Amino acid sequence: MTSVTLRNVCKAYGDNLISKNVDLDIADGEFVVFVGPSGCGKSTLLRCIAGLEDITSGDLYIGEERMNDVPPSERGVGMVFQSYALYPHLNLFDNMSFGMKLAKADKDLIKKRVDHAADILQLGHLLERQPKALSGGQRQRVAIGRTLVSQPDVFLLDEPLSNLDAALRVQMRIEIAKLHKQLGSTMIYVTHDQIEAMTMAEKIVVLDDGYVSQVGKPLELYHYPQNRFVAGFIGSPKMNFMSVAIEQVEDERVMVQLADGNTFWIPVDGTTVNKGDRMSLGIRPEHLVPCEEGDACVEGKIQVVEKLGYETQAYIHLDHMDADFIYRRPDTLEVEAGDSFKVGLPAHRCHLFHSDGRACRRLYKELGA
Repeated sequence: MTSVTLRNVCKAYGDNLISKNVDLDIADGEFVVFVGPSGCGKSTLLRCIAGLEDITSGDLYIGEERMNDVPPSERGVGMVFQSYALYPHLNLFDNMSFGMKLAKADKDLIKKRVDHAADILQLGHLLERQPKALSGGQRQRVAIGRTLVSQPDVFLLDEPLSNLDAALRVQMRIEIAKLHKQLGSTMIYVTHDQIEAMTMAEKIVVLDDGYVSQVGKPLELYHYPQNRFVAGFIGSPKMNFMSVAIEQVEDERVMVQLADGNTFWIPVDGTTVNKGDRMSLGIRPEHLVPCEEGDACVEGKIQVVEKLGYETQAYIHLDHMDADFIYRRPDTLEVEAGDSFKVGLPAHRCHLFHSDGRACRRLYKELGA
């Protein structure tokens, strides 16, 4: 097991700066997920760790050794790509052992490692088959097995599940999580899917336009985002936002005024807030409640209702908002498009953001966070 440390790492292509002043500490045996929208620099950062891209400035350490100028083959890392990249004319055994054969490893050692990896990945009965005879999930396991055979100190996985259908993605992310627990290896996983990040990671790194926006445990990012970008990116459906005016301020609570004139107190750190400020109130669709249970209510006309059986999502148009306000409720909700509908805002579940996106620290203690 090996730690990975990045200090002020930047990556540029000409004048185009992709990764910007990245500082990260990834502990031995930790499962870390880089997540963010397309183009935020997460795959580029992973390739810099692997040595497939040169670091423009800053320092990369794997263990105690500075790796900036060390060739990829000597870094002790193994990478699983989005594409399976299997040799179609070779069977599974030969695909998984290809790297060791190139390195002229002992045949007995090759067989021992391939058999061990195949046992872990439940591929032992398929070793004589060619890739064309396998399902997508099985092919992805072979690609992981090929990396596993090399016994790297650090596993790097670059969106390995994006080519699979929804059901297989769920199955494979469970398999990868099990593999991490079994091996105890350091793993760095890249995805644009925040659900994958939430369900797999011990620690999430949220990237935005090349910068690290926030680092933390999944529930920490969900309940206590440090800025509006993280608040809107983590969670599905995304957080609702509305503009509010600040009526009164105390150190441990802030009174906000909604567009309809109603006011209520929110338990957040008020030391950076001023009376008269315009700010954004955020609340997750699943934290909205029936009107009579809220500290304030909003009312609008339902535009779309998604009845999923296990839950209902209602998209509500509010006159003072550009985007629909989403209400998420377990089970069924007997409403239809065109209905007028009220939902309640529980103050302790509300977030408050400055105009520059900075969050006011929430003071309500959430379970598990």
